[in-house]
Amino acid sequence: MSVAAPAQTAPTSSDRAAGSSFYTAMKILPPAQREAMFEIYSFCRRVDDVADSSAPRAERLMELAAWRADINALYDGKPPPRVAGLAKPVADFDLAREDFLALVDGMEMDAFNDIRGPSAAILDMYCDRVASAVGRLSVRVFGIERGAGIALAHHLGRALQLTNILRDLDEDAGRGRLYLPRQILEPHGIGATDPEAALRHPALPAACRDLAAIAAAYFAASQRAMARCRRRAMRPAAVMGAVYEATLAELVRRDWRDPAARVSLSKSRKLWLALRHGLV
Repeated sequence: MSVAAPAQTAPTSSDRAAGSSFYTAMKILPPAQREAMFEIYSFCRRVDDVADSSAPRAERLMELAAWRADINALYDGKPPPRVAGLAKPVADFDLAREDFLALVDGMEMDAFNDIRGPSAAILDMYCDRVASAVGRLSVRVFGIERGAGIALAHHLGRALQLTNILRDLDEDAGRGRLYLPRQILEPHGIGATDPEAALRHPALPAACRDLAAIAAAYFAASQRAMARCRRRAMRPAAVMGAVYEATLAELVRRDWRDPAARVSLSKSRKLWLALRHGLV
């Protein structure tokens, strides 16, 4: 006879974020802003899970279309249950419909076809949709002035996403994806059609160093954008940027000798970065 497991409540938005770099950065926010960011994070994770699932492409695209319809219904004043938690953040912080839809567009790029050695322009579009769009939502919640906030979202979003790409090479290759752009791969003699072959190529570290230099330039540009913001408002972005920039530095130190080796910062290092950059 089996024994039923105790009933569990559904995970909250903050439960889903716990332990992540995002959580480290967002927990320094006041409650209303923090809960708004957790709702945004939950939406991002759920649409990302659709794009990365093993379901047939047609099913994933249909599900992403349903999420797009839900966002439109939310802005039309009739939010379905699974996006109802976004209603208050949207109203309180004047979040833009097009930024949520841009994120869905980015997830569709993954669901429609495995990205392999994209052009620099396609990679930039992807980064804008899956990262900088989230940044544009975030800076509204943080209370950053519009012009400086858009610039910060542009630069920091791309820096974070390029760092993710450089960190997750092996995981992405397991899904048949290779986000390194062909303008970087081809000069090093790396073909862009086979992710596993690219990861075994002896010139991979050199190609990754080239993309890391681009990410570092975006981090530097994001620092200049932050300098235009009110110091208190930009603290969560400063923490997030510091954590990811430290991750990029560790990737560069390891030089992609083993793309399968997972790189992550310790909790104590994240805490130190949060204290250093979150209490300015």
